Formats: sequence, structure tokens, C-alpha cells
Amino acid sequence: MTSAPQTLRWGHQALEVEIGVDEDGTPRLTRIGLPGGMRPERRNWPPLPLVEVTAAGHGRAVSAGRLIDTSLGGRLRYRAHHVGHEGDWHVLRVELHDPETGLVAEVTYRSPDGVPVLRAEVALRNDGEATLHLESVSSLVVGCLADGTQAIDDADVLWAENDWVAECRWQRRPMRVTSPVLSGRVVHDNGKGEFTQTGRGVWSSCGRLPMGGLTDRRLGRTWVWQIEHNGGGWHWECGERDTLAYLALYGPNDTHHGWRHPLEPGARFTTVPVALAFSDEGGPDEAFAALTRYRRATRRPHTDHERLPVVFNDYMNCLMGDPTTEKLLPLIDAAADAGAEYFVIDAGWYDGENGGWWDSVGAWEPAASRFPGERGIHEVLDRIRERGMVPGLWLEPEVIGVRSPMAKSLPDEAFFRRDGVRLTESGRHHLDLRHPAARAHLDRVVDRLVGEWGVGYLKLDHNIDPGSGTSAHPGETPGAGLLGHNRAHLDWLDGILDRYPYLVVENCSSGGMRWDHALLSRLQLQSTSDQQNLQLYAPIAASAPTAVTPEQGAVWAYPQPADSLDEVAFTLANALLGRIHLSGPLPDLHPEARALVHEAVATYKLIRADLAHAVPSWPLGLPAWDDPWIALALHTPDTTYLTVWRRPGSESTTSLPLPRLRGRADRVEVLHPTVSRADVAWNAETADLTLTLPTAPSAVLLRLDHPAKAR
Repeated sequence: MTSAPQTLRWGHQALEVEIGVDEDGTPRLTRIGLPGGMRPERRNWPPLPLVEVTAAGHGRAVSAGRLIDTSLGGRLRYRAHHVGHEGDWHVLRVELHDPETGLVAEVTYRSPDGVPVLRAEVALRNDGEATLHLESVSSLVVGCLADGTQAIDDADVLWAENDWVAECRWQRRPMRVTSPVLSGRVVHDNGKGEFTQTGRGVWSSCGRLPMGGLTDRRLGRTWVWQIEHNGGGWHWECGERDTLAYLALYGPNDTHHGWRHPLEPGARFTTVPVALAFSDEGGPDEAFAALTRYRRATRRPHTDHERLPVVFNDYMNCLMGDPTTEKLLPLIDAAADAGAEYFVIDAGWYDGENGGWWDSVGAWEPAASRFPGERGIHEVLDRIRERGMVPGLWLEPEVIGVRSPMAKSLPDEAFFRRDGVRLTESGRHHLDLRHPAARAHLDRVVDRLVGEWGVGYLKLDHNIDPGSGTSAHPGETPGAGLLGHNRAHLDWLDGILDRYPYLVVENCSSGGMRWDHALLSRLQLQSTSDQQNLQLYAPIAASAPTAVTPEQGAVWAYPQPADSLDEVAFTLANALLGRIHLSGPLPDLHPEARALVHEAVATYKLIRADLAHAVPSWPLGLPAWDDPWIALALHTPDTTYLTVWRRPGSESTTSLPLPRLRGRADRVEVLHPTVSRADVAWNAETADLTLTLPTAPSAVLLRLDHPAKAR
């Protein structure tokens, strides 16, 4: 431990953080950037504290249009700091203290070596004698993202709208639109004028991703952030204070989520973690590339991240929740012939074909009417293994139908409740995984399916939103109960993967309604959408690497018998730079279409080792929902893979800038479809690729080879 410095500097070769400490001991995060960058003058130090904490009886007051910070965060003073390492991670812990209340805050910053990403979380401890009723606690406050009027004039705010079957739609607006100048000058010190995004309910990404960004459209300096929380209780705001752009990231809070937490003497509370990626000149592409490297560094190790096996799932534009032995057996053979390595039986395997399975789920036993015969579902599971694939099943673990026997056998305390009443949403109850009976029930289900049946893949879905949360414990707000359940959910997932380390688990929630790094740091795949239209899937597939590593982004490829060969190639191209979730009635395809499927899977297997280490960029910019041309590139040190989609309403030729390949790429090859009418021309001097696709819709996957260093 050291005495209080005036300026604390910490970081590594890719990122440097500076924390300034005022004469009164107030710490503020004054700079994040490259080592040796321009340091702020003392007069320009941000007005925001290192941690923002509010509690009942400790709020804010406004006087003469200026903010007087009487919150607990404004009273916290520097006490000590410690610099260390945890493996390849650099770690800084700053301890703050409020002598009046006894509140202690430990702010922990982490950054993986060589990656310009800052991870932050805050732990509070009550060393006082009175309970503090917390109402909000920031995970990260940064007051120095853009410095000065010109920088803010040049800044754009980024956020991602995320609706069912329309996921991952990035928006970009000038900061002067989201935080306008008022009366000829900026007057936002009263807490107004910021731009906010908020998640609510149990779905972490329903309506919007728990992400955002700020980019300088002139210089390319960019920040991209994510809140690593698996529930809807999150909030971020980006605005202007004293001609400085600021950012504040939160988990649940009182204002937006009804969250309050009594911090009793001696007790601790820890915020949800968040991450902030930085690019000095490379724009959003470089910031997302940094975030991709960070996500790989923070997730649970698993062989699936390196192997990238091909998955066939019987649901989308195929059986659609109506699996039977008779329907599955020919699909299994066709999937194996196409090169699939996992075969997943999706929703409906537990349904007795009475049409009422929605409100009767929970026991997760196979329906005898769907799998007749002495061996039942095991005839199908064995056939999958005989054809060299790993069997998988769909499961919606957190819900119990009102007609399920489990609704009566489990105690009320095992479910979400409010005001003592068990919640019912769309004919279902929601388990509270803090309760041992709820967790024991799910453990028994997983142990039976995985441990006894030999299932190697679980697709975990979640299709209801019971609202603000659960107040199952005395004096608990629903928002606090939901946070407790969210954390218990993560602990349960860790437990099943500890027991079954080779089990592959897919994160799904009505497609991409629970798309967050808290879950993806543990689970191997993310369902990107339930979108059934191959053309509308293209912008989702292309944008997916903003929110998930390419090797974790599960994208449907579902050729249909009525599709043209261009459409078959299009739907396959959607998945080739992610994780193939092959589906569709493969046995019914005509021979040319079936050959195209086999060829695409074989191509994927040739390139997937590179995808597991590649970083993304978007040569035509982040896709808009209606863009006629869309492009996604994945880069390794010596290879670039580029998928380009043409949709109707566009000219047949487009030009794609690839500035990082200027003077480097020496070969361009069409990988998919190998029989293609695409015309490709590469200009190494200008780093422009000109592509003609004569029909729409159509798509192509290209490979550009380039040496690791310029010649």
C-alpha cells in the first residue's frame, strides 16, 4: 500500500489509466488511452467521482444550476491502492473510504496484457454502525471520453437495438443530437441532457443490447462498452459535463429497476462487472476487435471454442417443435452425410402431441407417443451416435408449467413470488435458483439427460419475462431478488460445467433476448436469432461479432426445397463466419442444392481453425436493417475472410475498402459457392475490392491471403 498520490498511473503497453486525487482526497478517473498520450490539465479534471453511490438519506442537491454531490460517492476519499498481476492480467485496486458512514469502496480495474480493454467492478463494505440502504452503485464512471467542445461536436454515440427476429441493429447518432446544446451553451450539470439505455425484466438484451459506444468521426478514436449482466437490470448513460464526455455504467438501480439493497454493518455488496474497449485511431472496428480479444480472455476454457463443430438442429424451418422418431431418422442420416458433428433435437420432444405442452413443461421426460417402441427416445439418440454425431436436446430449465407435476411438488419458495404470491406468466411459473429445491430439481434433470442418457449438448432456452423480479425474501425488492437469482443462475451453470466439462451448452432466449457476456463467459454458443427469412438474417449474422466472438455466434442455415441455388448459397453464407446451425429438410433438397450444402460444410471445416482466433471488421460499416449490400470480414495475421451479401434493390457491383490490407494481399479466392458468377477485382495500391454479383439475393465468401508483414 502507498500514501495518496496526486496522480496514479497504471496499465501496460496497450492501455494506460490515470487517476487524479484532489487535495481533499477525492479520486477521479482522468484519462484512459495509450501510454504516453496527452495528459489532462488539472483544471480539466472531470467533475465526476470514481464511484457513484446513492443511498436513502444520502442523495444529491442542486444549487444555482451547479451539481453539489452529496451522494455517498461524492464523499468517498482515497485511502490506498495496490497494483498486481493475476496471470496475464494487470490488476489495480483502489480503496476509498467515507469516515462519516464507514462505507468502504474497493474499485478493481483489470486489463489483459496487450489488450486495450478495461474491466471494472466495485465492492462495497459497511464498516460503520448503521445499515446503509443502497439505491444505486456504479460499476464504472469515466468523465474523460472526449475533451473539449470540438471533440464533442465530432463525437457519435452508438447503441444496439435488439428485438425478437431483428437482433443486433446498431444505431449511430451525433452526440450533439443525443446531448444537445441548450441556450447557446451546454448546461447539463443538473443531471439532464445525458443519453441513456436501460434493460428491464429478466431478458438482458430485450429491446437493446447491454452495450454502447462513442466514436470520434474525424479522428477515429472510439470507446465501446458492455455491461456483463445476465438480467435486464442494467443502465448506462453518456453525456456531457464541463465540456467533457462522460460515461456511467450500472447494474440494477432504484430509479429504473426498483432495486434497493440494505448493506448492514460488516456486509459486502459487489456490482456487476463491465468492460470498456478503446481504439486510438481505428474507429469502431478496432474497438470491437479489442473487445473480441477480451471476451476470449475472460471466458471459461472449453474445447468447443477451438473445435467449432458443425451443429444440425431440427427446429428452424424444419420440424418446428414437432420431432418424432419417424421424422428424425432420415434427418439424422442426411445431417451426417452433410458433415454435421452434433445433432440437436429441439423443442417438443417432451410433448405428448396434445398441443398443451407450453403450460405442462418441467419434468422433462420424453413423450412416448413421439418415440414409440421399447427403446423410446433412445432409439433416436443411439442412431445419432451410430452416425458419428453427438446428441443434443433443447431444454427450458427455469420455467415450470402450471399443469406440470413439478408445480405442486416444489415448494412455493422455489419460485418467483411477489407479495407472497407465486408469479404466473403465460401459463408458467419461474424458478428462483437461490432456493436449494429449485437447483436440486434442475441438477437431477441435467444428471439424467447428460450423465445417464449421454446427451452432449444442451440448448437452454428462456421464453417468458415475469417482470421486475421476485421479492421472495422478507423486505426484499423485486429488483434485488432478480439480481440474486441472476447470480445463482450463473453459479448453477458453472456447477453443471464443472461436473460435465465436455458438455456443450447453447444460450438461447427467444433467439437473442438474453445475449450478454455474463452468460457467454460461461456458455459455448449464443443463439443469434429466430429469424426465418434468409434475407433478413444477413444483417443479424453480419452484426453478431459485435456482441459475441465469431466462434460462439450460432447462425441458422436452413435451405429449403423451393429455394434457388443462389438462395441456398445465401443462407449457408449467413453462417460461414460464425457457427453453423444447419437445419431445413435436407432429405428433400434436390441433388444440386444438397451438394451445395455438403460443399459449404466442407469449406467451413477448412477455415474454422482460423475463425477461432480472428477479429472482425465491417468494410461497408455496421449493417443497417435495410442495407442492400452487407459485408463482414474476419482477420487473422495472414488471412482475411470476407462474406458479402447482395439483397434486392441494389446495383450489381459494389466497392469494399480494406485499408489494413493495403499493399499486402496477394491472392483473392472465392470459397463459397465454388461455382460462382461473382466477379472480383483487388487493387492492392488503393486497398479496394470491387465485387459484382449479378443476381439478388446472392452471397459469396472470399479469402484474401496476405503475409504477416508488409513486403
